[in-house]
Amino acid sequence: MHKIKNLKQNIETFLDSDSGYATATKIVLAIIALGGVLIIGAMAPNIFQVFGKFKQSRRYSNKQLRNAFYNLRRQNLVEIIQEKDDKIKIRLTNKGQVRIKEFSADILTISRPKKWDGKWRILIFDIPNKFTKAREALRRKLKDLRFYQLQKSVWIYPYPCEDEILFIAHVFQIEPFIEILTVENLLHEDKIRRFFNL
Repeated sequence: MHKIKNLKQNIETFLDSDSGYATATKIVLAIIALGGVLIIGAMAPNIFQVFGKFKQSRRYSNKQLRNAFYNLRRQNLVEIIQEKDDKIKIRLTNKGQVRIKEFSADILTISRPKKWDGKWRILIFDIPNKFTKAREALRRKLKDLRFYQLQKSVWIYPYPCEDEILFIAHVFQIEPFIEILTVENLLHEDKIRRFFNL
């Protein structure tokens, strides 16, 4: 259940941020991902006003958001469902749900506490060759998050990161092949402390 919660929190944080990832297309996709957009049929020409409540979406005109939406439809990432009482539901397709998970993993960050608890989080993985793309995507994300690479498949981080790593592993469908250890001492700790400015 925490994975779904993290996905929504991640999207909400992105929509209220000044992230450089914020294209009109990504904003529209993210808003729809939060639970779909339900509108009255008569309001259809003005549906893009619904998107205006988020900080990120205010950077774009209705025309830009409209073009982004129709682009998502052409890619079969969103669909329009006619419901009862002249209501229309805009929601992600299965393909769109995969895309938003990948995007959410891209923008994922790990918050740092004010004080380090003195413990190291060690991520180890042994991912089969048939998941090569997922393995390389995981490595790229670990570098982006500033993990310390001890060995090819052993990475270290000083702050709690279990939920975030599990979410990334879930997106790439490699959960069975990872393990996260928490330890208090490392043999070559001084070098790693310098890397993290601890």
